[in-house]
Amino acid sequence: MVANPAASVRGPKSVIKQGKTPVLTQGEAQALFAAIDTSTIACLRDRALIGVMVYSFARIGAVLGMNVEDYCQRGNRWWLRLHEKGGKHHEVPVHHKAEEYLDAYLQAAGIAGQKNQPLFRSIGARRLLTCRRLVPRDALAMIKRRAKDANLGDEVCCHTFRATGITNYLENGGTIEKAQQIANHESPRTTKLYDRTNDQVSLDEIERIQI
Repeated sequence: MVANPAASVRGPKSVIKQGKTPVLTQGEAQALFAAIDTSTIACLRDRALIGVMVYSFARIGAVLGMNVEDYCQRGNRWWLRLHEKGGKHHEVPVHHKAEEYLDAYLQAAGIAGQKNQPLFRSIGARRLLTCRRLVPRDALAMIKRRAKDANLGDEVCCHTFRATGITNYLENGGTIEKAQQIANHESPRTTKLYDRTNDQVSLDEIERIQI
């Protein structure tokens, strides 16, 4: 044949309507925070890091790229300056719980005056804070440990907290448009991938089976 007669035929377009990132319920997220012992600097750092991701819908890279000065006060409110891809910055107001976690961490670490130094740092051999920026690989390992301690399984990842924050926000009356703005997504369709508000509906329907 000179030409393929089926070349112009196209199959149905595959449309992904929901992401695969595991999402925590409100109770599970609260249990995770409650399971973090706050008696050490490592624990306070971990709680603050997870809190920032949950309450600002932030990517792990954007949070780890922050310096101390990127947690700043403007008038009566505190703000986060997240370091996004391509050298861009995204600013969001700080939720009161994230503010509580960050303040406790900074006070214990004694780094509030080190404005141009990393906000979230690695822990050294003596379990003390170093001057080195925490890297995503070590942040993920920490999150896996924290999830295990809270009996949340081994599928929890860094993106879980972005998806958990967005889902909880929408469950409590937030809109996709505002969630998109907070998460700094280019398209509301991207934000919708993180929306798992229908998961509980599906579970409730499954539980109707009375065998």
